[in-house]
Amino acid sequence: MRTVRDHGVRETTSRARRGISLVRHLALAASVAVLTGAGLVSVPATAAAHTGGAPDFGPNVFVYDPSTPVAQIQTKLDELFTQQEHNEMGTNRYAVLFKPGRYDVNARLGYYTTVAGLGRSPDDVDINGAVRVVGQPDPGSVAGISALTNFWRSAENLSVTPTDWSNQWAVSQASPMRRVHIRGTLWLEPGNGGFSSGGYIADSKVDGITINGSQQQWLTRDSALGDAWTNGVWNQVFSGVVGAPPEGFPNPPYTTLPTSPVTREKPFLYVDDSGDYRVFVPALRHNTSGTTWADGRQQEGSSLPIRDFFIAKPTDSAQKINQQLSRGKHLLLTPGVYHLNQALRVENKNTVVLGLGMPSLAPDTGDAALKIDDVDGVRIAGVLVDAGRRESDTLVEVGERNSRRDHSRNPISLQDVFFRIGGPWVGKAKTSLVVNSDDTIIDNIWAWRGDHGNGIGWTQNTADTGVVVNGDDVTAYGLFVEHYQKYQTIWNGEKGRTIFYQSELPYDPPSQSAWTSPTGKGWASYKVAPGVKAHEAWGLGVYSYFNQGVDIRADRGIEVPKTKKVNFHNMVTVFLDGSGGIERTINEAGTPVVGSYGTSTIVSYQ
Repeated sequence: MRTVRDHGVRETTSRARRGISLVRHLALAASVAVLTGAGLVSVPATAAAHTGGAPDFGPNVFVYDPSTPVAQIQTKLDELFTQQEHNEMGTNRYAVLFKPGRYDVNARLGYYTTVAGLGRSPDDVDINGAVRVVGQPDPGSVAGISALTNFWRSAENLSVTPTDWSNQWAVSQASPMRRVHIRGTLWLEPGNGGFSSGGYIADSKVDGITINGSQQQWLTRDSALGDAWTNGVWNQVFSGVVGAPPEGFPNPPYTTLPTSPVTREKPFLYVDDSGDYRVFVPALRHNTSGTTWADGRQQEGSSLPIRDFFIAKPTDSAQKINQQLSRGKHLLLTPGVYHLNQALRVENKNTVVLGLGMPSLAPDTGDAALKIDDVDGVRIAGVLVDAGRRESDTLVEVGERNSRRDHSRNPISLQDVFFRIGGPWVGKAKTSLVVNSDDTIIDNIWAWRGDHGNGIGWTQNTADTGVVVNGDDVTAYGLFVEHYQKYQTIWNGEKGRTIFYQSELPYDPPSQSAWTSPTGKGWASYKVAPGVKAHEAWGLGVYSYFNQGVDIRADRGIEVPKTKKVNFHNMVTVFLDGSGGIERTINEAGTPVVGSYGTSTIVSYQ
């Protein structure tokens, strides 16, 4: 993700800095390694069967309880941050887990690091200090700091009582905050108006002010905001958020839906009253707003004992994992990179596949990483998928082509699933995600053809399309799809819904002739197939930054059939930098954003 440099964001970020100064003034005026009080204790793999025992999550998961000396916890957190602060394309993955209680620590998160509570409610774990992400030096920006590459980290299922004036969470894509209670001010930018390209919050509560600042886009879903949400650049979306700002698009750039049509929160690991580890699987809900856990209420859903899971390690083969899945086991992926010689197959209904500490699935043979049968209730959550050097047709496939089972009472869901084509190594895949099953819920996806890192180039990390939806009644929240070489997203299914979409077109087409679609110059980002009769979307942003020094044009950012049940709300196209640009926002509507910084907004299109 890049951004406009010294162009038209100045006015907005200047307002953001003034807002931050005011808020700051007001705020200031107003191996599993199980560390115990006795030190480091090695826990055998068989301990999971015993009351209070920890399963063997491998050497990169650290579990703490309130008796652990604070200095030991802080030392480990600082060690992980120092190692991971700049390790953007590395292979290390970590999770730091806290049992219920209070912890006086400052947790700074680098790449591939998850900090999570092990309580039944976020308020069971209180981090008195911070769980924060800070900006990185960016000499090319006016501010000298940015969060544009603060990807691949997460905070979940805990509360934070900031001991500074705020809890800073300066992130961009693929850095979700879920089931978190901020007992104070939440600050989402890196400082000084430095650029940031986030982001995602769900099932969370902020007691104080939320400072959006320079965040170019953001989705907040089924949460509760306290005093205010300040600022905004291009595209801020609120779905089912108590205390959300009123609809204002395009100025301020707020899209506000009072409820979310259909949701099911992400599964999470916790420790029950007996000290046993379990995974809670939240229930399906409709027309929701606010958090699932506020005011002490019990969240609806089911609880699975950890013995029902195969706890996989990166050394386990795909064959071994598939044998466990076929026997009816759920799957918990511990941190690391899983090199696969065949796709992982989910065949049984209600299977939970839960990643711990941002594990990566890496298909090495040209197969997919994950294939899900067209069965009820499968939940895939918290995994990265890295394309291999041998080209895959698809990285993740949900259901079979022409699947037509009704899953409306128990849909398949994908949450915090992130794709990369290139970056850590050369990767190739024609399509990252194909959704064939009806009623699927997509909840925070970043499909990214790499624009920096290793193996990057028009003929190296090749990839046609990020997301293809063939199923009917599919709902997507937080669809981030960037830099693919043809359409970024293709929607073939009927009655689809997207709530928040963010997309940059590819930076690197070498010529217009190399990047021309069947309908004109360039490829639209979001494509609804011509035969679709019903589709609706809210809060979409499509950006261009063609950096090859060639005048590249996209005739339109969004391309849809013109029919009365295809409705789009609150869209923006933006020229970030470089050359060329986007001629129209949706079909024939919108103004050109070509050659220099500019935005084109459309409030409604039918």
